[in-house]
Amino acid sequence: MYQFDFPWLIALLPVPLLVWLLIPAYRETSASVRLPFFDQVAEAAGIRPTAGSVVARRTWLQRLCEATAWCLLILALARPQFVEPPIEKTEPQRDLMLALDLSQSMETKDFPAPGGGAEARVDAVRKVVTDFVAKRPGDRVGLIAFGDAPYPLVPFTMDHQTVQAVIAETLPGVAGPRTSLGDAIGLAIKMFEKTSVPEKVLIVLTDGNDTASKMPPAKAAGIAKQKGVVIHTVGIGDPAATGEDKLDTATLQKIAADTGGRYFFGGDQTQLAAIYDTLDKITPQDQRNLSWRPRIELFHWPLGAAIGILSFYYLMSGFFGGMRKRTAS
Repeated sequence: MYQFDFPWLIALLPVPLLVWLLIPAYRETSASVRLPFFDQVAEAAGIRPTAGSVVARRTWLQRLCEATAWCLLILALARPQFVEPPIEKTEPQRDLMLALDLSQSMETKDFPAPGGGAEARVDAVRKVVTDFVAKRPGDRVGLIAFGDAPYPLVPFTMDHQTVQAVIAETLPGVAGPRTSLGDAIGLAIKMFEKTSVPEKVLIVLTDGNDTASKMPPAKAAGIAKQKGVVIHTVGIGDPAATGEDKLDTATLQKIAADTGGRYFFGGDQTQLAAIYDTLDKITPQDQRNLSWRPRIELFHWPLGAAIGILSFYYLMSGFFGGMRKRTAS
């Protein structure tokens, strides 16, 4: 639709008419001597008399052009605009980081499959996490892999297909044989510092205990709490194992409790899928809809028309006035 940004300026349209009605024209009187024999004096002096003071009268064309130009200038000052249909944009209010343990132990084929038998832990994780990402269309999702050290695989993005493609290509052992849980949390905190969303959620999935971190997991969790990062932890290892392969349930529970998150244990693929369904429920989609209407400025059209009308009139007046003078002489 069309609108004026300053519609109150339309009230200035009658100003020239009010000035003409209320303020009298300027008049000046001066002393003069009447000579009934002026022609004889001029002839004796050899002077050719010329026309005296002439009060120019506006023609109807001049009045029309000036009035039209004034109206167009007021329209230009009122700033006409064409307002286009509203454009809506959905802005995420949550950044979701997935930290996946890709240590060598993730290749172990001891994870119960839904149809019976066993599959590699990493295969089960790929299926469940990929499905979880597909259910989060309103969140920006990032991906970290950790083993001997944490590595950012995907920064926060709304391109979930890219995240799913990277998850599908993850290989156990690509980040090293050991587990650096604390450093992975530290890297996630650093990536969250570059975001401005009100909600920051980190989901950590691991199958072993921390054996390679420079920063203890408990300390990393304390920093995450200060930064407002909620950490949910998911364990899929064997709590009865020993050494590096043993799942450190106590540490994972403490990390989740200290940051306001929850700890889950997935014994098989069905339980693991149920965990991510629960995570999907406790972190519902949170979006903000932004709407704005693009505006196209139109003031240059009446402004250009006013300048054109006045220029044309006065150029033509000067041209025809010069023609009359040459004809008279």
